[in-house]
Amino acid sequence: MRRQHVGWAAGAAAAVLVAAGAITYAVAEDTGGSGPKTPGAESADAGFARDMAVHHQQAVEMSYIVRDRTRNEEVRRLAYDIAQTQANQRGMLLGWLDLWGLPKVSAEPPMTWMGMGDMPAGKDGALMPGMATNTDLEKLRSLNGKQAEVFYLQLMTDHHKGGVHMAEGCAAKCSVDVEKRLAQGMVEAQQSEIQLMAGMLKERGAQARS
Repeated sequence: MRRQHVGWAAGAAAAVLVAAGAITYAVAEDTGGSGPKTPGAESADAGFARDMAVHHQQAVEMSYIVRDRTRNEEVRRLAYDIAQTQANQRGMLLGWLDLWGLPKVSAEPPMTWMGMGDMPAGKDGALMPGMATNTDLEKLRSLNGKQAEVFYLQLMTDHHKGGVHMAEGCAAKCSVDVEKRLAQGMVEAQQSEIQLMAGMLKERGAQARS
């Protein structure tokens, strides 16, 4: 067990270094003499950073909830990986906003940068596509064992589908190359995890909700 914790700590430290490097690169890329200008507050770059930071925060929350609700190592390992990856990416996104001198919140509705600002307002905490509702989170907290595993996998599958949609939007619309690459990496990683979770649900006699 001690060896496992050491591995997690090393992975977390490496993630911090990667995040710091990516943030520095983004600033250098945006302020260089011949490079693109710093994104504006209403740009796709800023909108994606703000919205995905919120989206990621819920994934982290759900992952830590399920780690307390099951002893299954496969699900706990997946939840830990998702929590660490998305917390790291969230830090990068918020760091870029800080270094660009842009606000972390906007008066515009979520997804405006994707041309979806006129979609119905999110209800019960589900502010963007794929997000769980507050009721969903309370239900997850009430479950244990296999029931918690299945519900988490279903919620996270929906969450990843929404995240992939947003990341594809940034890959197409964002102007900062390092952010576009991060977004494309999110698409590929989360699509892979969707497939993994489909198999895990099947093993438990369940399937995705949608």
